Formats: sequence, C-alpha cells, structure tokens
Amino acid sequence: MRPSLRPLTKVLLASLAAVLCTATLASADTITLNASGATFPAPLYGRWFAEYNKLHPEVRINYQSVGSGQGIKSFTGGLTDFGASDAAMSDAEIAAVKDGGVTLLPMTAGSIVLSYNLPGVTASIQLPRDVYPAIFLGQITKWNDPKIVAANPGVTLPDLAITVAYRADGSGTTYNFTNHLAAISPDFKAKVGSGKTVKWPAGVGGKGNEGVAALIKQTPGTIGYVEYGYAQQIKLPMATLQNQAGKFVAPTPESGSTALSLVELPANLRAFVTDPAGDGSYPIVTFTWWLCHTQYTKPGVADAIKGLAAWCLTDGQKLAPDLGYLPLPANVVAKVQDAANQIK
Repeated sequence: MRPSLRPLTKVLLASLAAVLCTATLASADTITLNASGATFPAPLYGRWFAEYNKLHPEVRINYQSVGSGQGIKSFTGGLTDFGASDAAMSDAEIAAVKDGGVTLLPMTAGSIVLSYNLPGVTASIQLPRDVYPAIFLGQITKWNDPKIVAANPGVTLPDLAITVAYRADGSGTTYNFTNHLAAISPDFKAKVGSGKTVKWPAGVGGKGNEGVAALIKQTPGTIGYVEYGYAQQIKLPMATLQNQAGKFVAPTPESGSTALSLVELPANLRAFVTDPAGDGSYPIVTFTWWLCHTQYTKPGVADAIKGLAAWCLTDGQKLAPDLGYLPLPANVVAKVQDAANQIK
C-alpha cells in the first residue's frame, strides 16, 4: 500500500504560505517615492537618493530629471509623490493642486553660470553687466566686439560669431536666469521678459542643463547658461560676471554663499535672488525646491518624505559642495525642517 502524500502536501503548502506571507510583509515594508522635475539639482539628488537608500533600503526614490515645468505638471496631475522646481510654484499653480495642498521646501541652492567655447582662450572671460544681457538679446554677435575686448585687456578674442544656447524645455534655470537679466536690463525685460519658457531672439535650444552643456561643448563660439555643477563636471569655462556693486566675480561656492547670506525666507519659503548686493556676491544664484503635498492619503508616503527630507537637510548638505551646490545656511535649514515636519 502506497504511503499517503497528504502530510507532505500539508507541510509544503504551509511552507509556501509562510514564504508568501514573508514576501508580502517585505513588500508592505518597502515604499517607492516617485518624483520628477528640475535638471538643475539632478546630480545632487541622484547622489542623495542613492546614499539614503543605502541607509534605508526600505525607501526607494525614483527621480526623473525632466525640467521644472514638466515636474510641476506631473506633481499637479498626481503622477508623482513630490516634484522639484527651480521656480518653486506660483500662487496660480498652487491653486491648481486640488488635493492635499502644497508645501514648498527649498532643499539646496546653486549658481547659474555662463559657459562658453572659445578655442585658444584660456583666461576666464569677464562680461560686464550691460554686455551679457545684450548677448542673449542677439545684439552683440561677435566675440571680438569692442565692449567684450575692453573688459578683457591682454586677452586675444577671436573674430568668431557668438551662438547662444538656451533651454528648449520649460525650465526653472531659465526662470531664474531671465529674472536676473530682466532685473538688470530694462531692454531685456521689455523685449523678452522672464519665465520658465521665453521666446529667445537668437540661438539654439537644448533639453535640460545637460543638453545646453552639450551644445556648448560641441560648438565653438557658443555661450549658454547652465548650473555650476554641470559646467564643473564636464570642465566648461565659466565667465566672470560684473555684479550689482560693479565688481567682477567668478562663480565659486564662496561667492554664491555670499549672495545667499542676506536672503530672508518668507513664511511660504519662496524667495528669488534676482540681483544680489555685496562686493563679493556672484550675481546669479537660486534656491531649488521640492514640491510636496501638505497632506498625503497614500500610506507611508508622508513619513517617507519627512525622513528623506530630514536626512537631506542635515547629512545630505555635506555632499553639496563636492557636486558644485551651495549648502543651505543654518537658519534656512531650521525653517525648512519646521515646514517638512508639518507634512501629514
């Protein structure tokens, strides 16, 4: 008589049930945060999210670097758990978010630089306050223009046409750069204005900071605006710009921090530095924000975002300088942490 298989079957079924139960618990304990937006801070966010996942493997962050404009659209449409934008969000954009409200968290800061490709020129080009807006207006079209030559004694500038490279996508970098140009040039304000997208009078467009950086690197005579970290990583030259005080200041972590040091964040944590004062201030700097809901209905998301934000505002800030970003001042960190703690 063959032995019964029922006891063995029961054991196997019990074991399988235990495995499935364990897998279900592991899955339940793991949360994936979906986010998208600004390309400006993407290198730092990539580093942050990878380091945080090593410490907290139960939290995975899927960040898509698609530009601030698309980041706001995806967040507003409920496609992401949080967004990222160098332009924060306007009152109208916040009002368009129907569920959960909006909390803006400035998480890091950086400088926008003018990088260029000038074969044979090794010195950092100095660009006066009235010159670089005129370049982006298409009014100064040659590198040996008398105004550029006068600002760079001893530098032999080529008889080479200037090609402007700009962002083709909706961009917080564009928003902050055009806000600065509009603040220092009435002509630029009247003819182009400011925004995440504008109609440039001349030039070629690239997608993302990486796209503009690639255009500059590939095309002699090109000048474009990119985040400092991108220019630093691929070793693009960066212009020294004349600031509000009339001083020529190179983009460095120190000159960027000087520009941000006098900023007082309002209650909504939305502040733009369009034309910083001070002899040592680099003239084009910006905060960059996470766009979070004030209240989440999806289980675990609020706690995961709060835990991630707390780490990024402390240990994460220490990683910023290595990638070309500006650590937030202590008073700013305290305000942002208070706001993050209110997320539910």
